[in-house]
Amino acid sequence: MIVRDLTEIEALSVDVAGAKGVTKRVLISEVDGAPNFIMRQFSIRPGGNTPYHTHDWEHVIYVLSGAGQVKHSEGVHNLKAGGSALVLPNEEHGFVNTGDKPLVFLCSIPK
Repeated sequence: MIVRDLTEIEALSVDVAGAKGVTKRVLISEVDGAPNFIMRQFSIRPGGNTPYHTHDWEHVIYVLSGAGQVKHSEGVHNLKAGGSALVLPNEEHGFVNTGDKPLVFLCSIPK
């Protein structure tokens, strides 16, 4: 069993084209022996965003704090603490912080 505190995990800047003000913590992954899933925490500062992108795997999002939007090919959905979203494989998407506090969410993806 792996048990750790969030403060033990370094917040890394997401330095990819189109990302602005985004950090990521990998909470649990294959490095820890997880056989099926990777759980990450993202934080997007006010005015920040992830790039609009797509990939071959789904991910499940749970918003811990803040407010924002998830943009996709068919429109925009608002996000707030307690909200969740499923991004399907190959679905274009991007997250934007529309609030005045960090938008923080958990993101689980298959290994």
